[in-house]
Amino acid sequence: MQQLNFNTYEFRFKNTEGRISIFDEIRRKFIVLTPEEWVRQNVVQYLLQEKKYPKSYINVEKIIKLNGLVKRYDIVVFQPDGKLFLLVECKSTDIIISQDTFDQIARYNMALESEYLMVTNGLNHYFCQMDYHEEKYNFLKELPDFRT
Repeated sequence: MQQLNFNTYEFRFKNTEGRISIFDEIRRKFIVLTPEEWVRQNVVQYLLQEKKYPKSYINVEKIIKLNGLVKRYDIVVFQPDGKLFLLVECKSTDIIISQDTFDQIARYNMALESEYLMVTNGLNHYFCQMDYHEEKYNFLKELPDFRT
C-alpha cells in the first residue's frame, strides 16, 4: 500500500482467495484492504499510539441517521463521560480534501456534536475544534493528546 503521512505502524494482513485484508483492532476482525481502509487503519493507530486514546473509547464505521438518511461515519472517539470527543472522516489518497469534504463532516457533526474534527486522505490532515457558540470551527496544528 501507499506510504502515508503517518508514522510507520505494524499491521496484520491476510490473503484469502486473492483478496488482502487488514486486521482492525477496534472491530476485532479482518477487513478487506481498500485505499480508504488503509487510511482508516493508519488513523486508528495514530490515535492509539501517538495520541494515547484508549481503545475502548474508539468506534469505527458505525451507522448514524441524518434527516432520515442512513450514513456511516469512519471513526469517533468518546470522552469518559460518553460525550463525543472526536469525529474523523477518512478519504483515500486519490481524493482531494475540499469544501465538500468539510461539508460532509459538518453534516455528520450536526447530529453527533463532537468537540473536535479530523479530515484526512492519509497525506493531508486537517484538525478542527468546534466553537458551537460562534457556529464555526477553528483549525488546529494537531489534535490534543488524550486527557483523563
